[in-house]
Amino acid sequence: MTQRTYYNVHESFKLNGSHFNKEDLCKLASTFVKEGKDFEKPAGEFILDWFDDESYVKIQTSGTTGTPKIIQIEKQAMVNSALATGEFFHLHSGDKALNCLPTKYIAGKMMLVRAFILGLDMDFVAPSSNPLNQNEKKYDFVAMVPIQVENSIEQLHQIKKLIVGGVKMNSALEEKLKNTECQVYETYSMTETVTHIAAKRVGEQAFTILPNVKIAQDDRNCLILSAPNLNVDKIITNDVVELISDNQFIWLGRQDNVVNSGGIKLFPEQIESKLSGKITNRFFVAGIPDEQLGEKLILIIEGNTFDLESSIFEQLDKYEKPKEVKFVSHFPETETGKIKRNAIIDLL
Repeated sequence: MTQRTYYNVHESFKLNGSHFNKEDLCKLASTFVKEGKDFEKPAGEFILDWFDDESYVKIQTSGTTGTPKIIQIEKQAMVNSALATGEFFHLHSGDKALNCLPTKYIAGKMMLVRAFILGLDMDFVAPSSNPLNQNEKKYDFVAMVPIQVENSIEQLHQIKKLIVGGVKMNSALEEKLKNTECQVYETYSMTETVTHIAAKRVGEQAFTILPNVKIAQDDRNCLILSAPNLNVDKIITNDVVELISDNQFIWLGRQDNVVNSGGIKLFPEQIESKLSGKITNRFFVAGIPDEQLGEKLILIIEGNTFDLESSIFEQLDKYEKPKEVKFVSHFPETETGKIKRNAIIDLL
């Protein structure tokens, strides 16, 4: 891949239809910060940080599995990530892109970096749950979270390649996406690895890693990542995986979510996928202490109590069926809309 340093802006780069060089971008960023709309201010701050004298930027993590924190990420690592994404998804200068993610977090920031570095023609819009509403343009490359995809099903023919991240897609949404003209990819990502390091086409089981990433497993069967180009020497994750090859893995679930019920290991994420589309309210499954089983599997549903049809659980294996159903009036969330599972379990 061609080496590009972070202060260069590709000559083909456009933002909302206009060409910008480094100086023009900094002027625009200052305007965003001083007079911009709420969604423009974080973008302006990031652009100014990107072109300052520091070799790094400070990024806030989402706080899915703990308290949100600020970490430093090298700008060159972000450039290398953008180049790897361009190579993996066959992106070219002049390709039309849409950034509909909040630029407060790494995913939205990286869409800007990909545009600077790869020379994308990017539309930058306010994040919303329905980003293609009243937008009939065609795009080569877009990134969304699952709720945005769910609300854009009828318009996905406008997109050539779509990457989906933030939270895992459920099987009901995946089923809807199988017949779309759009090439939809689920991504595996974390802030520490500068967003995604692997992706898989909807309908496939295994994730394929991006260029210059290496994978292995620890004794818990959890994924170990190494990506020198992203300044990642070694990250030991809590993601239980099945290694298929040197460059492919199947994600099974989070080690910290695994329920050991009577010696049977249950992966909540797999059970939730089977239940998706059968329960209209938000829900998840988890383990709570039990004298006989060690842990028992329970189903937690958001909202007021109601009766469930037994047929809901027909697709579940014997041990996957919840021993109890509990209702919580409202699920607390992180700033990025992810359910705070541990906080809810603590409440119960």
